[in-house]
Amino acid sequence: MSSAPSAAPATVRLPTVLRAQTEGQSTVPAEGATVGEVLASLVGSYPGLGSSILDEEGGLRKFVNLYVNDEDIRFLDHLDTAVAAGDEVAILPAVAGG
Repeated sequence: MSSAPSAAPATVRLPTVLRAQTEGQSTVPAEGATVGEVLASLVGSYPGLGSSILDEEGGLRKFVNLYVNDEDIRFLDHLDTAVAAGDEVAILPAVAGG
């Protein structure tokens, strides 16, 4: 039996501000073994999201927070954080106040 990962995608949850780029969808499927690959798949399917979540070098914008199954990737392996089929990747804009 092969040890290759399943082709089933992760679910990406999007904040309201980004849903215009996904035709109003709050969740969309995206494939990849890492958060970086999932984002690449997401931007491949919805190119308008690229400039909203990624900087010019392809890294995550500073004001964007990402979670895999409710765990902040900043405390995991950042864009190299593993993603399995069926996982939920949530994109949340940073909130500041004072």
